[in-house]
Amino acid sequence: MTDTERAAALERMMNAYGDGIKRFCALQLRDCFQAEDAAQDTFIKAWKALDTFRNDCSEKTWLMKIAVHVCRDYQRTGWFRHMERRFTPDELPERAADAPALDGEVTRAVRALPARLRMAVLLRYYQGLPLRETAEALGVSCATAKRMLKKANGILSQDLKGWENDE
Repeated sequence: MTDTERAAALERMMNAYGDGIKRFCALQLRDCFQAEDAAQDTFIKAWKALDTFRNDCSEKTWLMKIAVHVCRDYQRTGWFRHMERRFTPDELPERAADAPALDGEVTRAVRALPARLRMAVLLRYYQGLPLRETAEALGVSCATAKRMLKKANGILSQDLKGWENDE
């Protein structure tokens, strides 16, 4: 693949999936500024690995898998553990037209989930990845991904009990 073809492929992926990846990173890292850095790092890693992409999964799944690893790397740093990470749903990057709109209460409940469960929920329900691709992006089996989603759904149903009646 020539550099021109790689640049065109990366630009197409950035246009198609950039906002979704940035929102995923923001919800995962709980910091909009770090989310921008993480999204850039995701696309830099994708650029470097573009020749190794074998089309075993969709481009979106491949990019989300990279974003999951980038977010995990950010969360492992000592600096990340000691910084204040507070933001409101209004501070999230603009969502794509086809992305589901989330109520502020739902967003807060999802953000309160433990990191692994939050990643599973964001990939499966927010990014719309099929269960198999969610599991692949997380690096777990389908059965494990299903258990993670079931546990997250249980926590969310408790946290959001009566939420739909409040509107």
